[in-house]
Amino acid sequence: MPRWTAVTGMLIPLVLCGGVAGQQPTLDVRVVTDQADAVLAILVHLAGGQKPADSAWRRLFESEGYRRLQQREAALRRDFTDSAFREFVRSPDLVARAPALGATLARWVGTDPTAAARAAFAYLPRHARIRASVYPVIKPRTNSFVFEPRTNPAIFLYLDPAVTAPKFANTLAHELHHLGYANACPEAPPDSTVPPGIRAALDWMGGFAEGRAMLAAAGEPDVHPHATSDSAERGVWDRDVALVPRDLARLETFYFDLLGGRLSDDAARERGFTFVSTDSVPQGAFYTVGWYMAAVVERELGRERLVATVCESARFLSDYNRAAARIAARGAGSLPRWSDSLLVRVGVVAP
Repeated sequence: MPRWTAVTGMLIPLVLCGGVAGQQPTLDVRVVTDQADAVLAILVHLAGGQKPADSAWRRLFESEGYRRLQQREAALRRDFTDSAFREFVRSPDLVARAPALGATLARWVGTDPTAAARAAFAYLPRHARIRASVYPVIKPRTNSFVFEPRTNPAIFLYLDPAVTAPKFANTLAHELHHLGYANACPEAPPDSTVPPGIRAALDWMGGFAEGRAMLAAAGEPDVHPHATSDSAERGVWDRDVALVPRDLARLETFYFDLLGGRLSDDAARERGFTFVSTDSVPQGAFYTVGWYMAAVVERELGRERLVATVCESARFLSDYNRAAARIAARGAGSLPRWSDSLLVRVGVVAP
């Protein structure tokens, strides 16, 4: 079973993932632990009542993981200063958690990366490739995410002792799917013939990649997306999935406002991100509605059809409507649908 091997504060896979369905190897991942290693070294000194040397702080602030984390927060216009992070590291709570954090890092490093990669590749086109630097990090915010997926792909994983090995593998599969998606669906150059409102709506429809990644990490539609999570996370998910009809309507209003040019870039960003989180958890409507649609399409039209629309967000909505119509036609239920007028505006239904 492949394992990650440590090399001067970095980890690299001993064996790359072999080809999927006869392909050449498609996974190129390096795991970089220098930020977590530096924080843990400082915590050892603090736990012993010692003052960390200036060199220990320099090691942290010059680490690749820290610098890229700082760049990501700056890209989101969030304050992320060395002085504030120094205070976070010095906090008694973090010092007390140091042994558990160190054990967690070691446990994560021992996880087989190929299983998560196979789960991601199963929901990606055959030409998809995954290249990434993975950073297990100790930080104030508890989220995990991808950064610069199309240029210098990175996965940041919040180091959490409460995360079990299955949960870690699920999160890794989710994030690997994002990077495979970015590789398979490169950004097209701006098309001056497409009105700005349509471009904006199509861009934000790409947010349903979160729901697709939830399905990929679960492995199939009939596996609960939070099967590896604790009961609290599952409860939030179940509550929010029950709100899919309401949230689909909210998203449609958002898309029509984009199509009508009624939102500035800042206003669109602020409103769009309300569909990314709920209760401070990265699990908004892009996750739940996106997963719901993907699961319906796979059950009704097949996984091959679902994968075929990975790079075509509007076509994904149209396929979901088609699947929902088939379900209704045989009297198996009435699912919420996108309006024909929306699909006409984005060019996937004839007027």
